[in-house]
Amino acid sequence: MTDLRGVPAGAYDALLARVLPEARNQRQWAPADGPLPSLFVSHGAPPTLDDPQWLDDLYAWGQSIPKPRGIVVVSAHWETAPAALSASAAGTPLYYDFGGFHPRYYTLPYATPDATELAHRVAGTFPRTGPVHQFTDRGLDHGAFIPLMAMYPAADVPVVQVSMPSLDPGPLLALGRRLRELRQEGILVIGSGFMTHSFAAMRDPRLAGHTAAFDEWAADAVARGDIDALSDYRTRAPGADIAHPTADHYVPLLLAVGAADDPSTAVSAIERIQLGNSIRSLRID
Repeated sequence: MTDLRGVPAGAYDALLARVLPEARNQRQWAPADGPLPSLFVSHGAPPTLDDPQWLDDLYAWGQSIPKPRGIVVVSAHWETAPAALSASAAGTPLYYDFGGFHPRYYTLPYATPDATELAHRVAGTFPRTGPVHQFTDRGLDHGAFIPLMAMYPAADVPVVQVSMPSLDPGPLLALGRRLRELRQEGILVIGSGFMTHSFAAMRDPRLAGHTAAFDEWAADAVARGDIDALSDYRTRAPGADIAHPTADHYVPLLLAVGAADDPSTAVSAIERIQLGNSIRSLRID
């Protein structure tokens, strides 16, 4: 067996070698399965592809539900108003929206199938105020493709990304509610952010208590279905200014909550601290 330790994305190579046949044969969603859940995913950066445990957790999570007919992702890394769609043509290059990493991370593919039909269906959930703009050259960004490379490594599910129309919790909740109906059709709705996103905590371990307190508060608020508290996190959550100095990685949680039928059903699929931050990821029915 080839030793892939120290190879950029070597853990991802090992995952592919081990699971691809199983991933290709994953059972497809059927109407009898009922609505797919809504997910909040702490997506990580390219070095996620070097972390065997994180990759295994994501893969096992993907395998725990039927393979979706399509995936709609709202990522922390794309804000434009009004909400717009990513390119849906097969072969659209990924959007490598990161810097300072090994060159290999900028060549890794995730060639998902044509998603034109899915894009039309997503556009149909928006108010009839005019056509929804679709970018023809903006592929999936790393908030979408990094977790999906592990969850669905066969790259055989159509994926469309929707931009965040605002960083305010209200519009993200509303967007989630519009997308909620898609879950009944076997389409997986994902808010991709990070439960805490503090570079300060990465640099200074003494700040880890703040991110841990925020993580516990957010998990409890979701479990109680307390949407008002989640929306007013700046004043109600402990450690908010350290855990989320900017809103971009938090508000995808509101998208996932809005797309769910009952936030109190939330279950932590991944619950761990990495470099002073919580990578908690949630399944919500």
